[in-house]
Amino acid sequence: MANLVIDVGNTSTALKIGDQVFHIDGGFEAAREVALEAMDSAAEVDYVSVVPDMDSRWRDLAAQCGKKFVQVEFPAGLELKYDYPAPETIGADRLCDAEAAVAIYGAPVLVMDFGTALTAAIVTRDGVWQGGVIAPGFPLMRDYLFERTAKLPRMELGSGAAPKIGKSTEEAMRFGAIVGYRGMVKEIVGELKRNYGEDFRLVATGGFARWALNDAGLPFIIDETLTLKGCELICSRK
Repeated sequence: MANLVIDVGNTSTALKIGDQVFHIDGGFEAAREVALEAMDSAAEVDYVSVVPDMDSRWRDLAAQCGKKFVQVEFPAGLELKYDYPAPETIGADRLCDAEAAVAIYGAPVLVMDFGTALTAAIVTRDGVWQGGVIAPGFPLMRDYLFERTAKLPRMELGSGAAPKIGKSTEEAMRFGAIVGYRGMVKEIVGELKRNYGEDFRLVATGGFARWALNDAGLPFIIDETLTLKGCELICSRK
């Protein structure tokens, strides 16, 4: 029997059982029916979340279905070393990304997660998580422009290329989002490489990774299920 792996993000929920992966916009209520059906054939529930208010609801659902509930929490199940003053404050999704990236792709590695926020972390060749970067993700940038201006529309995200130049408000916003974001990613990667003198392997995950990195000229490996893989890996060690 396969485990049901659940990754709860700020704007979406991902579930994996065996080779089946579901990405659902929204939280508990949006994903509940899919999860219930998957729990019928699941051995246990492996769980990672960045939304603490949702944890008890998922734990209770697993209990109702008679399933063991294993949650990613520092430090249980981690194999990397963490050179960080308060490692217990590291987001559980970032722990999953780092542990999976090293296990699958090796170190040194720089892993970026393109979600509601853009996060980056590095693991040096000695297997030490050194710290990371947190920046606004595409949804936050888009929503801030929409909410703080009178005339700018809410831009659609996740598809389409940057225009040569903006010939409309929508095109101007699209150029700024894609090209500006790509520049931020390149600068983060370059600065971390300079700071540590390492030619890091580059691994990306998150719902906007493929779109953000299209034509970026950076040799990223895109693994859209990296967080789920890390969750399953960490929970298997508990």
